[in-house]
Amino acid sequence: MSDNQYAVSRRAFLRTAGAVAAATAWPAASYARVIGANERIRVGVIGAGGMATNHMKNALRPLQKQNNLQPVMVADCWKRRAAGGAKILGISNAQTDYRKVLDTDADYVLIATPEHRHAQMTLDALDAGKAVYCEKPMTHTIPEALAVLKKQRETKLPIQVGVQGMSDDSYSSAAEAIRNGVLGRVVQAQIEYVRRYDKMGPWRREETKKYVNKPADLNWTDWLGSAAKVPWNPHHYFEWRNYRAYSGGICTDLFVHRLSRIMKACDLDYPRRVVGMGGIWQWPDGRDLPDNFEMICEYPRGMNVYILGTMSNRVGVDHLIRGYRGTLYFTPTGWVAKDKDDKILAEHKKTGGEDIRLHHTNLHNHLRKGEPLHCPADFSAAAVAAVCMANESWRTGRMMAWDKTNQKMVPADTIQTSHFPETSAS
Repeated sequence: MSDNQYAVSRRAFLRTAGAVAAATAWPAASYARVIGANERIRVGVIGAGGMATNHMKNALRPLQKQNNLQPVMVADCWKRRAAGGAKILGISNAQTDYRKVLDTDADYVLIATPEHRHAQMTLDALDAGKAVYCEKPMTHTIPEALAVLKKQRETKLPIQVGVQGMSDDSYSSAAEAIRNGVLGRVVQAQIEYVRRYDKMGPWRREETKKYVNKPADLNWTDWLGSAAKVPWNPHHYFEWRNYRAYSGGICTDLFVHRLSRIMKACDLDYPRRVVGMGGIWQWPDGRDLPDNFEMICEYPRGMNVYILGTMSNRVGVDHLIRGYRGTLYFTPTGWVAKDKDDKILAEHKKTGGEDIRLHHTNLHNHLRKGEPLHCPADFSAAAVAAVCMANESWRTGRMMAWDKTNQKMVPADTIQTSHFPETSAS
């Protein structure tokens, strides 16, 4: 059988297997039977900008030999970037239409594009029978997250979301300690993501000066996707994290990393109420997302999570979880729990870390032998809900609540919420 014939027959088999999995409601781990324990895993790449380049250089390229990984195609709406990405991976197949990646025999696709493109690309990939590694946040909006989650449950195909810190076992081990009562009743957690930018401000780029005119080989319409059709704007293209049409800014690009850690450690799902506060205080330069931001989430188990974020000062706060019996402090090497008298109650030395190589390997192990995903779709949908609620609170000046019945965010004063825990955690 020729290579081309093999690729076609293998692709057909995978699509058929995916359809059978959906029809027979296989568990997600069953996808491992399709790949096989030793068979080469093929990956297609959608997006070839800064984050995607990091994945290609620091994960996909070094894992080719180690994990028996074979890149098959790189797609980017800017032809120059697509070609550059393919060169990094040592392949020649570069395209400008991401849908061509979905026609290959890739077992999974890496989606590393601006946030506003994540949902459609993920849905298309699942429809094509592909597993997905999608950079965080999983989607740009809550309805998109629910649509992706619905599709994932229908297809039974795995989605790994790129919150790489979930490949650090500090948070799963903290969850076990909390379930075992080490802290007593947990009431509060705090964490931060702080930076200090220079005079240009967060996410501003020098390239905007070079590309006042759109590059001839860049498909601006494809980049915009379902966003408003506006004329070429280099600030939107290179600095998309500053604009609501494409990003949630600090909340979705940074806070989702930190919130996910607390969610994993405290077994949290959707928040009950969320408030976001901040402003465009340092760089009023045309951005429409805050440069300084904070959020508080109230969860049904009866606890609050506070997240500090400023792009003007890098002095942070301790990452910790407060309980009635003690406090758990996250450290560079794991965590330690202490009581009110500073007596050590428990401690943990971490394995793994915030590492894209480990995160891809976790997906590879899932595909081959059903290893549980570190950051799956259902977990990530709840994280998307929280950060989107915080941004909406900031935008409207109202506290937002999660309407469990209708699966959507609403102003908190429009529904009744409890002032008591909804779980029996000790």
